[in-house]
Amino acid sequence: MDLVKLALGESSYPIYIGAGLLDDGAVITRHITGQQVLVVTNTTVAPLFLRRLKTVLQAYDFKVLELPDGEQFKTLASLDMVLTTLLRAGHNRGTTLIALGGGVVGDTTGFAAACYQRGVAFIQIPTTLLAQVDSSVGGKTAVNHPLGKNMIGAFHQPKAVIIDPQTLQSLPRRELLAGMAEVIKHGALADLAYFEWLEANIDSLLALDLEKMSYAIKRSCEIKANIVSLDEKELGARALLNLGHTFGHAIETGMGYGVWLHGEAVAAGMIMAARLSTKLGMCSASDTERLLRLIQRAGLPTSPPAALADKFLTLMARDKKATDAGLRLVLLNRLGEAVLVSNVDESDLTAIISDSSRGESTTSALR
Repeated sequence: MDLVKLALGESSYPIYIGAGLLDDGAVITRHITGQQVLVVTNTTVAPLFLRRLKTVLQAYDFKVLELPDGEQFKTLASLDMVLTTLLRAGHNRGTTLIALGGGVVGDTTGFAAACYQRGVAFIQIPTTLLAQVDSSVGGKTAVNHPLGKNMIGAFHQPKAVIIDPQTLQSLPRRELLAGMAEVIKHGALADLAYFEWLEANIDSLLALDLEKMSYAIKRSCEIKANIVSLDEKELGARALLNLGHTFGHAIETGMGYGVWLHGEAVAAGMIMAARLSTKLGMCSASDTERLLRLIQRAGLPTSPPAALADKFLTLMARDKKATDAGLRLVLLNRLGEAVLVSNVDESDLTAIISDSSRGESTTSALR
């Protein structure tokens, strides 16, 4: 078992990574605060893993809530389902919520934990690659709004993140590829040596070599934990973790949640950000080409849907990184070094959107 520590003073917590952790009662139960537990999962994950978690929780007064599966259900209505379940079961402030599933389950459960009685404990047990390397770590919790992704939420750190890479063996291929986008993102924004390791090992990762996948999960978590420990509330450096996300969130919102998976949208968004960086004289054309090739090898899209070209700027204007001064974008100085840039000329943005929208998606899932 590997251990990564996210250092946030009194809010610090461990990230455990290891095969079989879903059955490790000692690891899971040490982070449960009282006798009451609510397990939140979804209709896809429950048949795969819920029985095993129930075995670990036999000594607790636990309830289970199965949410519908899909990004389109990351809503206030789902949040209400969690809160209503807690209230009807009479859960007190000592309750612990456990999120068993991907990013939608984790974000919704974490937001409910932040809201219920002004804040209760929760544990993340992510079962998708995207959740394991990104959304389960860092305490960002939220639901979507029709006008913008993750616009309603709170910062609320879990008590622990417990990652069992073996759960990835049940993951649909498209979900696995979407998770690889966030893995690649971490190397591209903060660690050139890790990016080079991904270039050398991408085929093994896509073949689910669990030893190499465990390393990728650990390194991605380390990168994210280091940045979050410096800037929990995204006042500065943490925004760098959103490489590709301003463009990507525009794709998700514009196409309708769930049409493009989050990682697919981020992949195309990273290429748009890299191309803009090159246009502005920052990232070299060769670095942008390397990123493009790796994303292509991962079977991910490298361009946005042409249908959104006329709406892209409007959709991007709703990004959470925007300030009174306007839109801020995460761009690349070079591979392994991201930077937050303000006041990008609208004509440059328009040119990148137009040029990128004429490209062709490289993933058959989106054709």
